[in-house]
Amino acid sequence: MSLPSAAAFAALADLAAVGAVPLQFGGLEEAVETATGWAGLGIIAVYSFLIAFVLPLPSEIVLFAPLQLGLPWWGELGLIIVVSGAGKAAGSLFAFHLGQEAKEAGPVIRFLRRSRFDIVEWSENKTIKIARKYGYAGLAMALCVPGFPDTLSIYAFSVLEEDYVKFALATFTGSVGRLVLWEAGFEAILELV
Repeated sequence: MSLPSAAAFAALADLAAVGAVPLQFGGLEEAVETATGWAGLGIIAVYSFLIAFVLPLPSEIVLFAPLQLGLPWWGELGLIIVVSGAGKAAGSLFAFHLGQEAKEAGPVIRFLRRSRFDIVEWSENKTIKIARKYGYAGLAMALCVPGFPDTLSIYAFSVLEEDYVKFALATFTGSVGRLVLWEAGFEAILELV
């Protein structure tokens, strides 16, 4: 897999700028899209942290951040991917802690089971199959699915699993894998254009 060229990265940013790629969610996504400098990496980390446990948004928009750190484009891309993966791993640990608490809080689970969509049953059915078959590698694989909000997978696994370190490593690996897959897809599409 070859990393995208600087021209390919610029073309994707141009598509986002003209609205061909919808990236709006309040001002938060715009802040990520326009994140520059070292503070921009902080914005990426905070956004990635938040999408792990509270925002049902895809993480791919971090790839559009024009950091402008004076590094080669591949260096900035690598920083974006690592910082986003670390932010999401940290956020997933927070979600993991909440999931561990929810396991012990009977009223929370009872409320979710009585909810209109029975989130617990649906996520348990799908996630338990993956968790039992693949364990933490299953979480990493689920998080590699491009375009799907991570929050549901993270919470579903957080209720099922118990190892904080393995959970953080799985979410970091899945997050990085997802961004690499997106970037490879961007490059393939731009080569066709």
